[in-house]
Amino acid sequence: MNTIISANKIPGFVWAYRLRSGSDKPERLADDIDRATLFAGDGFLWLHLNLVDARVPAFLADAPGLNDAARIALTTHETHAAITVDEQMLFGTLVDFQREFAHNTHDIGWLHFALTDRMLITSRLQPLRSLDRARTLIEKNPARFSSPVDVFEALVVEFQRALISVVIEIGEELNAIEDFVHGNTSQDERAQLPPLRRTIVRLHRHLRTVLSLMRHAAASDDEEMPLGFDDVAGRLTGRLEAVEHDIYALQERARLLHEEIGSKLSAEINRHLYILSIMTAFLLPPTLVTGFFGMNTSGLPLAGGSTGTGYAVGFIIASILLAWWLLKRVDIL
Repeated sequence: MNTIISANKIPGFVWAYRLRSGSDKPERLADDIDRATLFAGDGFLWLHLNLVDARVPAFLADAPGLNDAARIALTTHETHAAITVDEQMLFGTLVDFQREFAHNTHDIGWLHFALTDRMLITSRLQPLRSLDRARTLIEKNPARFSSPVDVFEALVVEFQRALISVVIEIGEELNAIEDFVHGNTSQDERAQLPPLRRTIVRLHRHLRTVLSLMRHAAASDDEEMPLGFDDVAGRLTGRLEAVEHDIYALQERARLLHEEIGSKLSAEINRHLYILSIMTAFLLPPTLVTGFFGMNTSGLPLAGGSTGTGYAVGFIIASILLAWWLLKRVDIL
């Protein structure tokens, strides 16, 4: 019996919601719902799938309302952003943050989606932060979602909010590094800054790509884009541009910190070289004296009496004082 039920389940099923206009509660669909009922019901559908299940491509192969390009976009494992408008459909890949069971991360994840006027299908490999937040919004206030485009907007808005929280976290870490750089501390801030710079650069690169794709999608022909997407794209572009400015400011701040740390390191190296040079200047004359008296050569002065060692020590001290006087004379000390 369990085998039959498992065979009827939707491959890679994570959740599915059916939302109807005017309804105060979304209908959460079971994973063993009949395929015809899943795609043919009234209202609009949000189906979310896990690409870890290798049967997902076969399940989507004959999904109604999707063309081949949209099916490929839903099942691809490529890791770059893409947004395509075609035949009043919107499909592609969005960047997001991965979510662990106990905490959120800064690791990049990828959300694949395909949107029509009747449904939104999303898929992913790892759990993503914005998906769970958008699902919570739907369960709390389904009346605000009248079309799949509204759910798509909520997904991007939640990604933007996650970006803001990441920007705040990175800003606090940069504050701590600044305290170490400008304070008298022995902690090595050089090991902390490079990972942050890599994170900021990756976020900025992906965000610029999404912004560019969103602008190109909004510039498509009205006959090609889904109903209402033009207004949604304008609002999302404005939101993402605001965060892009913040990330760019973080990038510049991290760059200046890197230069400050490099300057501090150079000053420290120069100080060590200065100390080493002074020590060399002090020790070079005694080295010449000891080398002179230590040569295996006959007839050296003071070699025949017991007072030779005392004279040698005197010469060493005199050479050190002479080196000190010369360094003071030329303003090195």
